[in-house]
Parts: sequence; C-alpha cells; structure tokens
Amino acid sequence: MPAGEPSENSDAGSVRPFDAEEFRRQGRLVVDWIADYWTSLPARAVLPDVEPGEIAARLPAAAPETPQTLHDVIADLDRLIVPALTHWQHPGFFAYFPANASAPAILGEALSAGLGIQGMLWTTSPAASELEAVVVDWLRQLLGLPERFARGGAGGGMIQDSASSGLLCCLVAARERVADARTPVVYGSADAHSSVVKGARIAGFPAAAIRRIATDEAGRMRVDMLAAAMEEDVAAGRSPCFVVATVGTTARGAVDPVEAIGKVARRHGAWLHVDAAWAGTAAICPEFRGTVTDGAELADSWGTNPHKSMLVNFDCHCLWIASRHALESALTTKPEYLRTAAGDSGAVVDYSDWQVPLGRRFRALKLWMVLRMIGARALRARVRDHVAWTAEFAALVAADAAFEILSPPSLSLVTFALRAGDGATAELLSRVNRVGPVFLSHARVGNRYAIRLAVGGTLTGRADVLEAWKTIAGAAGSTGA
Repeated sequence: MPAGEPSENSDAGSVRPFDAEEFRRQGRLVVDWIADYWTSLPARAVLPDVEPGEIAARLPAAAPETPQTLHDVIADLDRLIVPALTHWQHPGFFAYFPANASAPAILGEALSAGLGIQGMLWTTSPAASELEAVVVDWLRQLLGLPERFARGGAGGGMIQDSASSGLLCCLVAARERVADARTPVVYGSADAHSSVVKGARIAGFPAAAIRRIATDEAGRMRVDMLAAAMEEDVAAGRSPCFVVATVGTTARGAVDPVEAIGKVARRHGAWLHVDAAWAGTAAICPEFRGTVTDGAELADSWGTNPHKSMLVNFDCHCLWIASRHALESALTTKPEYLRTAAGDSGAVVDYSDWQVPLGRRFRALKLWMVLRMIGARALRARVRDHVAWTAEFAALVAADAAFEILSPPSLSLVTFALRAGDGATAELLSRVNRVGPVFLSHARVGNRYAIRLAVGGTLTGRADVLEAWKTIAGAAGSTGA
C-alpha cells in the first residue's frame, strides 16, 4: 500500500476536525460549563481529598480508538477531574501567589486558540507581533517604567510564558556579553526565587559561580555583602556577570534595594535583572511605585506577571529589556527557512529571537482584552482593595495574643505564626487546610516556620479574608474576634 494512503478499514475522514455548526453547539456547552464551575466555587473545598495515584488508576490505560462525545468527556470531567483539582480560582485560595483569571482573559485565550496562529516571526502573523509590542508598552506606561524599555527604541517589551523563562533568557544574554571572561558569576539574595539557581544551572553556570547573598532582618539583599562578594570574585579572577534584585520575595514579599544594587552591578559591568514577578503589577497604582519601581532606570531587564493578580490567566509574563541587541545576539538562530525580507531589514521584531523556543502563542490577545474590557481604573481598585484587606487581616492577627506577625504586610502578603513555636504553627496550618474553606501555604521567615496569606484571587472579597481569619483563629482555639 503506498505511503500516506488510508487502508480499506480506515476511519480517516469520519470525524471532521472542524465543523462550524457542531462547534457552535459544543462551544455553548463548554461556556455554560465554565460559568457553572465558577459559580460553584464558593461551595467547594479548595483542596481535593485524594491519594497519590488515585486518579490515574481510574483512567483508561490507553486512548480510545473511536470518537467519544463531548457529553461523555464532560461527564468524566465532572466525575474524575474536577473533584481532584486544587481550585485556584476559589475565593478562599490564599496559598502561594494567585494565578487568577477573568472572563475577558478566558475569552481572549479562546480567541487565540480559535485563530490558531503561530507568531514566531513578524511575517508569520504581523498583527500578533505588533499588538504585543503595543500592549506591553501600554502596561509599561501604566506601571511607570522608564523610557529605556519603551518600544521603538534600543529596548522593548515582550510576553514570555513565565518569569523563570524571562530570567533564563536574560541570563544567557548576560553570559554571552562576557563570553571571553573567566568564570562569570551570578548573584541573587538568599531569598531570591528558585528560578535564579535553576536558570543559572540551565545556562551552564557551575554551582560555585552562583552566589546567594545574605539578607537583612527584613529579608532584603544586603548590598554591602553583594559588593564584598563581587570584589572577592574580581580579585580571584572571576567576572561578575548577572545580578537579580527581587521586588517581592516569595517567602515574605521583601523588596531588595534595587537602586543601590544597580549601582554596585554597574561598577562591575554586571547585568541587573529585576524580578518583580508578583509585586510588579501593583505599580499600576502610583502610590506603590516607590516600593515597586525604584531603581528600574538602572536595570537591564525588568519583569512582572499579569497572570498573578491582574486578571490575566496563566501564562503571561511581561519582560522589558534595555537592549534588544543583547538578547538577539545571544538567542538568534536564523537558518535559511526562517529568514524573511522583513526580518533581514531590521525594521521588525521577530519575537522568537527573544525567547528559548521558536514557537509563540498569541498571548497578547488576552492581555489586550483585559486592559480594554476591565480598564486600568478597575485594576487599580483591585490592587488597593487587596492591600487594604491584607492590612486588616494582619491587624486581627496582631491583636490575638496567641499569634505574632513575622513580617509586616508587603502589599497583599503577610506572614505570621503561633507563639507556641514551629511545630504548633505547622500543625495549625495542616488543620486549617483540612477544614476546606481556605487554603494557605508556608515559608521560612528568618528561622521561623511561617504561615503565608496572599490575597489576590479573582473572586476573593473582604468577607473571604475575614472568614479566613475566623477559620485560622478557630482552628487555633482563639476567638477570632
């Protein structure tokens, strides 16, 4: 039988990959299902009650040979999948950092999938590339980031999948900038995100060339220790290469002194990357810019995640760079089949040259829709509410003699513990998470086991934050008043 021809028993063609009328019908069912799911969230437990391997054991061992109906798939979604999910959009989700969404973002994601484009080059979808450049610059302006990151200049902005990927690309660019140097070194605080070490390893830095700088009592990188480490490395023949300043650490939301760090980095020609993945979007409120964007004018790259608390669903990391040449010279590979007249002219940005993979999803569409359909004013109001509710929660904790605040609220994050010690605090967290209405996570703050409460969910309101305190205080045997 010639290659590529179906056998006489083939079912090829029996199912049409896209039938417009069937898609309309199924699409309405899916939209209704999503709406019902979101409506049901307050009545659900945040965490599932399942054992490892339980779901896999209930799924078929092989894919079906014949088509199944959407009704059958949705039935199994309801029966098998949803009961075993952690519900990140639940109003009682206060763990980790939020990964929220909204109706405009979901619709944008659907439209992106429906368009089915591959935006790797400007030529492969000009509107995708140009919308991304414009909408990311809209956000830059809303955040008050400096002109060195503006589109049309030496730098610019783009959307990566995550802060980890953005940081990795910048690491590679920084490494290539000092390619002839002996042993380039990476620096980040002891409380910097795990992506710093992971990215450095992926980029080829040996463990000895990854320096974790001590923090002060507030969890901020000690600039004097950074300066000393760099001087020590220079004296030993090593080259300071890449410094990560964190704006909003995961453990307690600490903000490194970016301006001071930037001055030290510049003395040694090191690349300064600002990781503002969680806290960065708070700069849409002018009153928080002093906390969030100070020192940004010294940064070579600066990134934040609209998918954390700006109602854009995961994944959407906005990264700005001061020199597109530095990124492109490190990441561009253009075999003949990827060369285009527009790309060769230098008049356009081929965003595949700013990232690790070649392929690119049309992520700009959902960010564009959120900014247009929700608007900056409403997004600012959300940030202010979350900060105010977190402060109110922290005041309740501080007023209870059984508890202590381990680090004061940083925007919409607070950490606290029982005075009875780490064991009691860990047991309390386990008890609270078993109850069901709320889900919190933990961290180490100094030498203490801390409970983290991060406010930012799409459906979370003040009443949910107050209910979280009542649940926590009740589990601890306090009054919760």
